[in-house]
Amino acid sequence: MPQSAPHRRSLPLLGQLGGGRSRQTCRFRCGDACFHDAPNTSDNTYFGEVAATALSRRNMLRAGAVGAGATAAAAGLGGLAPALADNHRGRGNPRLRFEGLQPGTSDAVEIPDGYEQRVVVRWGDPVLPEAPEFDFTAQTAEAQAKQFGYNCDFVGFQPLGRDRGLLWVNHEYTNEALMFEGYTDGNDADPEQIRIAMAAHGGSVVEIRREFEGRGRGRGRRTGGWRLSRGRRRFNRRITASTPMELTGPAAGDELLRTEADSEGTRVLGMLNNCAGGTTPWGTILTCEENYNQYFVGGEDAPEESKPALARYGIATEGDTRADNRRFDRVDERFDLSRHPNEANRFGYVVEIDPYDPDSTPKKHTMLGRIKHEGANIRITRDGRVAVYMGDDERFDYIYKFVSERRYRRGSRRGNSRVLESGTLYVAKLRGDSPEKEFDGSGKLPSDGAFDGWGEWIPLASHKESFVEGFTVAEVLVHTRLAADKAGATKMDRPEDIEASPVTGKIYCALTNNSAREPGQADEPNPRGPNRYGHILEITERHNDAAATRFRWDVPIVCGDPEDPATYFAGFDKSEVTAVSSPDNLTFDGHGNLWISTDGMAWGNDGLFAVPVEGRHKGHLTMFARVPNGAECCGPLITEDQKTVFIAPQHPGDGGSYEEPQSTWPDHEGFPRPSVVSIWHGRGKDIGS
Repeated sequence: MPQSAPHRRSLPLLGQLGGGRSRQTCRFRCGDACFHDAPNTSDNTYFGEVAATALSRRNMLRAGAVGAGATAAAAGLGGLAPALADNHRGRGNPRLRFEGLQPGTSDAVEIPDGYEQRVVVRWGDPVLPEAPEFDFTAQTAEAQAKQFGYNCDFVGFQPLGRDRGLLWVNHEYTNEALMFEGYTDGNDADPEQIRIAMAAHGGSVVEIRREFEGRGRGRGRRTGGWRLSRGRRRFNRRITASTPMELTGPAAGDELLRTEADSEGTRVLGMLNNCAGGTTPWGTILTCEENYNQYFVGGEDAPEESKPALARYGIATEGDTRADNRRFDRVDERFDLSRHPNEANRFGYVVEIDPYDPDSTPKKHTMLGRIKHEGANIRITRDGRVAVYMGDDERFDYIYKFVSERRYRRGSRRGNSRVLESGTLYVAKLRGDSPEKEFDGSGKLPSDGAFDGWGEWIPLASHKESFVEGFTVAEVLVHTRLAADKAGATKMDRPEDIEASPVTGKIYCALTNNSAREPGQADEPNPRGPNRYGHILEITERHNDAAATRFRWDVPIVCGDPEDPATYFAGFDKSEVTAVSSPDNLTFDGHGNLWISTDGMAWGNDGLFAVPVEGRHKGHLTMFARVPNGAECCGPLITEDQKTVFIAPQHPGDGGSYEEPQSTWPDHEGFPRPSVVSIWHGRGKDIGS
């Protein structure tokens, strides 16, 4: 089990130790989303308002929900239910053995004793063969389009054999204040700086190789350290804000997606603000557009009939929309909605990229809906179809699921090339099983001793039919938030990454925080108001089938300082638990332990945490890694052999400037470079164990 510090000191309040997201991060990444009113103005109920009608746990189990008996049955099948066999190959041994870190600050990646680390790739490193070496003082758009982009969020890996692989990395957004001398905003920026920023968005595919210790590649001992491959690197690729892409699915070609430059509504240039993502069983990457709204101007002069939908997606429709904006429209007029009002409808999708084919056209899948996508992770249903789980990262927005019509064809990228283009899109509605009066915003456990309840997936549309009155199929898929509002979906606290356990098949969702939730809006799955520190939601679908439309849910972790009574760690002794806040990205190791990366730690720098979610150590949360000043901990990714964890410290030095950097990680040459890091045990042990 993790080793605890002999005595855990009391932690200071939010902001006293340099923690929490900087205002600069809010400005450049999401356009100060949390400083504006929440776009969801629907009167959809909160959980507590329907709790009185909820079923008891006993009645729900009688109705067929998965319980301990079903989990045991799955364990009897080698730890895997048959429906999980393609995606879930867990070892079923949830134990952690490393000396956990304590909250703190340092301009470095800190890891436990016995572990080693290496920077794999950093902003500006050459990606394409003809790319020049990075020159911080003489950047150009032409060079940046061939170099590793700015900031690193989701990290995906696809193998090229035992010791080679393809690393995909999202380049979510740019911080021009750190990139360019004297930068204020896009109104005064040099047009070349705007072009550089556009080229620094998107993502990269880079070929990497595992390091060896000892003499000779064949005789050395493999480590978890990886480096960029040298030589031809034929798979390397850069995706930018201008890369041609294909719109797929039922909404492709609809009038809502047509523009002057694309009269057929099937082609779009680039992707923006790609945050989390996922990988498919057939070897492709799913990367998700999130806070794309902040790149557009001219909403005040857009057609009146389009303004309600624009506003629902956080796009300003009044006032000076050009103030404090990156002003991409100064070099590409499609970002001006007064001229091209449908252009915003062409962003906010899950994008599928084939890393094995650098000449392939990325696909924006309209069938998976248009939201501020935070992730897209897959389970295979019992009858062989594909389910994709997605969060909409906004205060009071929703959790979604897509289930394909087509069945998954094992091992065939071409055979699965259209599996995400037809099926049914759902949104979650949840109910608690405790009285509403037991939730006052304090986070106190209800009388039954658990935050739990039941829920259902409400269908919004299939590729053939809309299930929301007054909406066509295309309108559901382009204005998904509006359709979900009308369908009565449940308001959540910024649902971000969603991952399935490789051992149990249970679904876990990171709910990052929501300071706008008032005490009277607290409910069983959102037990605090305001919710400054976030929590984790667990979903167990009926019969453990990803195609099910009913599920049980509970909240195993309520984040914060363990000394605060308004925190909960699955009932584990909180004197042995590490403080954590703002859970963001999630992953699992092969033993079934949940790994949580944070975005806005309230006590020191962000980091990567691990916690068992089954067994007698359930809830024993421990910090594994801590990232540099100003950075959030993105990724994370644990390789299938369990020997490496990749993390992506994003926006190191946020809060500083080109002239006065607050971080110089990783090279300490006077300025920060967002990078990807590999971490491994020095003796070749599995990560965390």
